[in-house]
Amino acid sequence: MCAYTCKGHIPLLESPRLRLRRLESADAAAMFMCWSDPEVRRYMNLSGMSGREDAEDMIGLLNELAKSEDALRWGVELKENGKLVGSCGFNYWQTEGAYKAEIGYELAKPYWRQGYMTEALRLVMSFGYDTIQLNRIEALVDPRNTGSQALLLSMGWTQEGLLRQVQHTSTGFKDMLMYSLLHEEWLRLEAKPNAVSV
Repeated sequence: MCAYTCKGHIPLLESPRLRLRRLESADAAAMFMCWSDPEVRRYMNLSGMSGREDAEDMIGLLNELAKSEDALRWGVELKENGKLVGSCGFNYWQTEGAYKAEIGYELAKPYWRQGYMTEALRLVMSFGYDTIQLNRIEALVDPRNTGSQALLLSMGWTQEGLLRQVQHTSTGFKDMLMYSLLHEEWLRLEAKPNAVSV
């Protein structure tokens, strides 16, 4: 196995309806609309945003984290009209000794339950398993976030258990559910026709 390095390069990934691409400063207005929506950020460990500048700062931070290889985040763009509707990617990855990563994602509310995040996560997971050569991808989910739990379960992920007070937020320590999908499970799922989208 080889250790993946990105050195700040965020590759373009495409599916039938979506384009996953590097976030740019020009995307700040669209991402502010997404990140500042109380329903979108309800279960996210994300500080409140007061304006477009905060979103621009977050985009800059995410791209810097790609340069230092601490994270890898894509903007989710609709091919039909070029609209940016969310983001997704790896909050971290570790190859040597683990070959695992943690995935994160959010989508603007008008685009929920149309299969977009399923499509986006398949691209990210494929990149993770095939290019980074991960063996395991994890997701930490707020126990109240039933939508995210349903998404992962529909894609074949396994809920492994509750991690007590594993995350610290502005409101204190939070419990999170651990979900995972192994490379061997991904290969079996991808071999099945008619995978479900949510």
